[in-house]
Amino acid sequence: MTDLPANTPWWHPTRHADRRPLLVARNRIQHALRGWFHDNGFTEVDPAALQISPGNEAHLHAFSTDALSQDGTTRRMHLHTSPEFAMKKLLAAGETRIAAFAHVWRNRERGPLHSPEFTMLEWYRAGEDYGVLMDDTAAFLRLAADTAGTPILRFRDRTCDPHAPYERLSVADAFQRHAGIDLLATIHPDGNTNRDALAAQMAGQGMSVSPDDTWSDLLSKVLVTKVEPLLGLGHITILDRYPAAEAALARPCADSPREAERFEVYACGVELANGFGELTDPAEQRRRFGMEMDEKERIYGERYPIDEDFLAALTFMPPASGIALGFDRLVMLATGAPRIDSVLWAPVAD
Repeated sequence: MTDLPANTPWWHPTRHADRRPLLVARNRIQHALRGWFHDNGFTEVDPAALQISPGNEAHLHAFSTDALSQDGTTRRMHLHTSPEFAMKKLLAAGETRIAAFAHVWRNRERGPLHSPEFTMLEWYRAGEDYGVLMDDTAAFLRLAADTAGTPILRFRDRTCDPHAPYERLSVADAFQRHAGIDLLATIHPDGNTNRDALAAQMAGQGMSVSPDDTWSDLLSKVLVTKVEPLLGLGHITILDRYPAAEAALARPCADSPREAERFEVYACGVELANGFGELTDPAEQRRRFGMEMDEKERIYGERYPIDEDFLAALTFMPPASGIALGFDRLVMLATGAPRIDSVLWAPVAD
């Protein structure tokens, strides 16, 4: 790589020449994945980015604008944080296997693994178990590495062999293994959580706890500091069966209402994908969205509207599984790039 000042813009010819092999590899990987979807009977779709609701998760932040009509009246609209609502409407309409490379926007996010605008690869299978998505994702990691011409995925000093069998690990087992915490002991049989029980276990393991930390805050602390850095080292890790309280869009596990059909995929300590056995009960989905927005308002002083059209579509939506994968992160790991900006053709100005 050429030695250039850190503030050299991405469009500088010398910097672009350094980045171009990574960007061409990105194109090859995207072409290979599109071929996989075609060969496996998927239809590629192109959801609109401007939506009534950008998503209803407490800690996701949208970019918003006012849409003007011809008579000058305004309507608040948002750039989506995921194409999920639109794609589920397509499932309700009758599509059965769909995929999208969608540009998405998330405010308050910037760093080596985060860009305010990035590409999300999202796909859905109607009538299929969410475990099939785990196999899909493992296949994509292998395909990306093979297409980039590398035997391993890499992020900084961490590596992962995508050809090795993946490990499927429940969140509860991961907490026990890496943090010495019995997570399920902090969750009531009906799925409600016990903040004080989790705080006590964390304190017993020497972890800091703040008086205003909620159960969800404490869960995140353990995940970020104790669990995630140890996932996907040497082989892919599937972190499965999230607590139901942390899976607003997933259906409960059939054998345990405390847990849900939600999983995340890790390689090199990096989260790459978030998958679900999809919730299709509109009343329950409304209740969960309300809880998420109450939490958002409590923490950030704002809330997003609920897409009533989406809730109406759930009545028609078949049982399905869906997953979102950070395509740029996958390219990073396949090429060994140090930052997400390195694999974006034209990064958002910092």
